[in-house]
Amino acid sequence: MSSGVVDDLITELTRLPGIGRKSAQRLAFFLMGMPDAEALSIAQAIIRLKDKARFCRNCFNITEDEVCSICDDTRRDTAQICVVEEPSNLIVIENTKVYKGLYHVLLGALSPIDGITPERLKINELIERVKKGGVEEVIIATNPNTKGETTAQYILQLLKPLGVKVSRIAYGLPIGGDIEFADEVTLSKSLQGRNQM
Repeated sequence: MSSGVVDDLITELTRLPGIGRKSAQRLAFFLMGMPDAEALSIAQAIIRLKDKARFCRNCFNITEDEVCSICDDTRRDTAQICVVEEPSNLIVIENTKVYKGLYHVLLGALSPIDGITPERLKINELIERVKKGGVEEVIIATNPNTKGETTAQYILQLLKPLGVKVSRIAYGLPIGGDIEFADEVTLSKSLQGRNQM
């Protein structure tokens, strides 16, 4: 049906998260139809990313420098650290323009069945940051799924002896949502995380 180079590209594209074989085929054929300059621009952007991007030595956010712009910002509240699974989670929280503390990116979530143990994440580095002092609160903002909850509980157990305040982001019904269509777990979390009016 297709040539070896197309099959090779499809195979490589399926290695990306959320890209199955059909999506990879669509992307491959779309790339083939693009003007050469646009396709090469995408390829060069990937090469530049792999060549220049690195993880911040403090928080493990993506940066081109040794320390990311957030860690380097003296206006940030250094007494708070928000723990997220991935750099993409950090970006979403930053876009709210509400949180003004520092971050710590775990680079994943615990999943023993997938071979992701605490040693593969940046959990020890978080504990060391807290031990250095100056941190008053750690906000755990892992995803509200089994892996995220397991990770949050694991981190909580490690932080308890250090005497730092540990909080978990609230979750529940989305703004504009309808209670009638909420699942039981979401609704129960909404009730548990309720605020006084």
